[in-house]
Amino acid sequence: MPHTTTSCALHYRVQLHDLHAHLYRVTLTIAQPSTQQRVSLPVWIPGSYLVREFAKNLQNLQAQQGGRAITIEQLSKHQWQVNCQADQPLELSYEVSAYDTSVRTAWLDQRRGFFNGTSLLLRVHGQEAQTHQLHISPSTQAPAWQLATGLTPVESDAQGFGLYTAPHYDELVDCPVEMGDFWSGSFTARGVPHRFVVAGAPASFDGERLLRDTQKICEQEIDFWGAAPHTSYVFMLNVTHDGYGGLEHCNSTALICSRPDLPRVGTDKASDGYTQLLGLISHEYFHTWNVKRLRPAELVPYNYDQENYTQLLWFFEGFTSYYDDLLLRRAGLIDNTAYLKLITKTLNQVQQTPGRKVQSVAQSSFDAWVKYYRQDENTANATVSYYTKGALVAMCLDLKLRQEGQTTLDDVMRGVWQRCQGAAMTEADVLAVLQELSGRSWQAELQAWVHGTDDLPLPDLLTQHGVQADTDKPALAQALGLRVQESHSILIKQVLRGGLAEQAGFMAGDEWYGMEASTEVHPPAAWRLTKLEELELYVARGTTHITALVSRDRQLLRLPLALPGANAHTSNYKLSITDAAAVDRWLST
Repeated sequence: MPHTTTSCALHYRVQLHDLHAHLYRVTLTIAQPSTQQRVSLPVWIPGSYLVREFAKNLQNLQAQQGGRAITIEQLSKHQWQVNCQADQPLELSYEVSAYDTSVRTAWLDQRRGFFNGTSLLLRVHGQEAQTHQLHISPSTQAPAWQLATGLTPVESDAQGFGLYTAPHYDELVDCPVEMGDFWSGSFTARGVPHRFVVAGAPASFDGERLLRDTQKICEQEIDFWGAAPHTSYVFMLNVTHDGYGGLEHCNSTALICSRPDLPRVGTDKASDGYTQLLGLISHEYFHTWNVKRLRPAELVPYNYDQENYTQLLWFFEGFTSYYDDLLLRRAGLIDNTAYLKLITKTLNQVQQTPGRKVQSVAQSSFDAWVKYYRQDENTANATVSYYTKGALVAMCLDLKLRQEGQTTLDDVMRGVWQRCQGAAMTEADVLAVLQELSGRSWQAELQAWVHGTDDLPLPDLLTQHGVQADTDKPALAQALGLRVQESHSILIKQVLRGGLAEQAGFMAGDEWYGMEASTEVHPPAAWRLTKLEELELYVARGTTHITALVSRDRQLLRLPLALPGANAHTSNYKLSITDAAAVDRWLST
C-alpha cells in the first residue's frame, strides 16, 4: 500500500531497504522539534538487563529541514543533537544493520524480518509522551510476506503492512514486529483474542496442538490474576536449528525454540523439548502482569540511557520461574511426576553452583548488568541465578505459607498486584502483603532467603507437603567439580570451587585429552579420552588417583587427579512422592 502521510507529532517510516545487505532504512519526521533537538537510541531493552549498545548498528544519520540539509552533532555513543530551528518539521533518515537472530534486537534477510523498536526507533527527547506513528512498508523483494505486531493499526493492508500508532514512546518500542512468510493461528482466551505466528516451522509442525495448549496456559494465567490487562496478544516464535529464549512485552512476546521442540503431527506424547517450550510460553505470558506492569520501582519510568539497577529480579524473574511450570501442571499439560522432574532440575542447578554461598539472590539481581549476562569461567563460583534460586525462594515461601494455613503465595501475588495497582513495587510492599494475609512478619525469612547465602530449607518443607528429598549420586563431572564440553576431547568450561579438579590444577580452557593410571595388579597404561564416562572404562575398581593429560596453550601437562570415592559428598537431590493427596493439594490450588 502507498505510504500514508499524517499530521502526527512523531512519524516513523521503516523500509526493508535491502534484504541481502540486512539493512532497514528509517525516516523520522518530527512535526515540532525544539531548537537543538536531541535524539537517542536506547542502550538496552527492558527485560534483558545488559547494555547492548544498539547504536553501534546505526549508520548514515542525516537531517534536513525546509528542504535543506542541516548539521548533526554526536554527543555520546548513542545521543545526537540536531542544529535545527524550532516548530518547523524536521526529517531524520538513517539505516540500521540487522544481523542478530535473538529476541532482543533486529534481524533482516530474504527469509524473515524482525525488530524491536529499541534497535530501530530514535527517541525524541522531550516528546516521549506524544503520540507516535509507525509506517512499515513492504519489500518488493518479498511480496508474500506478512506482518505481526502488538501495535494498534490505523491503516494496514491484508498482509499487515501499513500505519500503526502508539500513545507514547514506551509502548512504541515495547511492540516488536515480525515479518515473513510465517504460519499464523489464533484463539480466544477468556474473551481476549490471541494470535500465534511461527517462523521457520518444518512440515511436521502441529500448529493446532500448539494453539490448544497455549490457550490452556493463557486461560489458567488470566484466571490466576483475575483479569487480562490487555485487549489482544501476539506470540511470535522463531524456530531455529538450535535456539531457546524469550522476551516479554505488554501485549506480545518474542520467542525462540529449536525445531525438535515443536509438537509434531501424529505424536501425542509431549517431548521434553516441547514441555520446555510450553514452560517458556507460560513464563513470558506471566510477565504480562509480573514485570511489564507490576515492576520494580527503580524501573518506573525506564531510563533508556543507562543501567536500571534493582535488587528485585528474584521476585520478577524468580517468582515467574516458579509459576511457569506450576501453572502448566494446573492447566493439565504435565502431571505431578513431570512437575517434580522439573523442580528437581532447578533445585540441583542451584545446589551445584558454589556461587550460591558467595552471592545472595538480591545481589544477583543488582549485578545482572555485569554478571548474569556476562558469564565467564568464574561465574558458577561467584554468582547464583536469580531465575533458579528466585524460583526456589518462591517455592519455600509458598510451602511455608501453606503449612501455616492462613494464605498461599497465589493470594500474596494478587495482593501485591492490588496494593501496587499493577505498577511500581518495592520489597516493603511484598512484606506488607505477607503480614496482612498471614498475620505475622516475614522479615526474617526474606532476610535469610533473599539477602543471605545459606541453603534454603526446601527439603524439609517439601517433606511436609508429601515429597521426599533424598541425596542422589552426582554425575561424574559434578563429582570432579567440572563443567565440560565433550567432542573429540574434553574441553573444560568451568572448574568449580573446592572440587577435586581445582585441587589438581585444572583451569577453564584446558583440553583434557587423556589419562594415565596404574595399580599393584595392573601395569601402567595411558588412554585417549573423548568423554568423561570413559574414565570408568579405563580405571580399575579401587583406583584413587590418576594422572590427567591436559593441553593448555599448546603445552602438555600432567595433573595428579584424585578420583571421587563411592561415598563422595553430594548436594544433588532426587524427589519422590510420599503423599499423593498432599502433593495434589499443593499443585492443584
